[in-house]
Amino acid sequence: MAETAASQQTETTRTKTLSDRDTAKKKRTPAQLRQQNMRRRRFFRAGIQAFFFLAMPGAFVAGFTGVKHLFQWIGTGEVLQMDSFVCALIGLAVFTILFGRWFCGFACAFGGLGDFVYWLSGLVQTKLLHRKKQFRLPEQIVRRGQTVKYLLLAVIVLLCCLGLYDKLTGWSPWDVFSRLTALKLPADGYVVGIILLLLILAGMAVQPRFFCQFLCPMGAVFSILPVLPWSDLERGEQCIPGYSICEKQCPVALKLDGAGNRGGECIACEACVAACPRKNISRWDVKLAGKYFWIPGLIRAVLFFALGVGLGLCRFF
Repeated sequence: MAETAASQQTETTRTKTLSDRDTAKKKRTPAQLRQQNMRRRRFFRAGIQAFFFLAMPGAFVAGFTGVKHLFQWIGTGEVLQMDSFVCALIGLAVFTILFGRWFCGFACAFGGLGDFVYWLSGLVQTKLLHRKKQFRLPEQIVRRGQTVKYLLLAVIVLLCCLGLYDKLTGWSPWDVFSRLTALKLPADGYVVGIILLLLILAGMAVQPRFFCQFLCPMGAVFSILPVLPWSDLERGEQCIPGYSICEKQCPVALKLDGAGNRGGECIACEACVAACPRKNISRWDVKLAGKYFWIPGLIRAVLFFALGVGLGLCRFF
């Protein structure tokens, strides 16, 4: 009898606990539910970024080296070759055409580093410096600064065509980054590159996606590539007047109002999708997945991993 009473009491306690949890869920405000959704998406994206940072840290540098090789061959009049770096460039370009700048938002090691540095800077500012709002550059400066990467790409292309780029060995911050991710110390001649990398890290602390927006030559290449329509995020007509949380969450300061939407700058991070309280920003596969938001991202991650293995970009294979 005592055992039966104890069992009944345990079951009653468990039922009450489950009921309390259900009640707590029902009492959550829309803002709380949105914050929960945003956290889940951020953790999911951070997990994919961490994986590719460990597995394919050299993907960005491989693609950029492909750009250099192509224009160096053009400048010297040599026959174009399909070496591993050009293949990496083509693979990244095709993936971007098919799926938008998903590589930039989820798989680029440099982009993942930028997100981590900005997150860490936010912790320092809010927890230690007691700032109510994390610092970021004014929107007008950001928009103007986004043109710099195109100028930088043009200068690099010109230097490659003239055969002068190799004379600047040691100036490249991404070469320094590549050596560090390969667990190698930069050579003595990379002092300028080290200083530039440190300055980039400082910029990453005050602006989300600082390098990607302002200085990334591959970002400039990807942003001018055409993207198939099925990879574009669509904005519906159910927006709340004056409510711009989606634009505030966008790390590249995109306007989502039709004519002002510079789609090439979108890094496919889906921060706007997570922030919208009416689920008014979406894509066909996001709609299809419903509450299982992670399925489209996971499929893209698997496809990109297979591509990286095929191109020899994965350090584990």
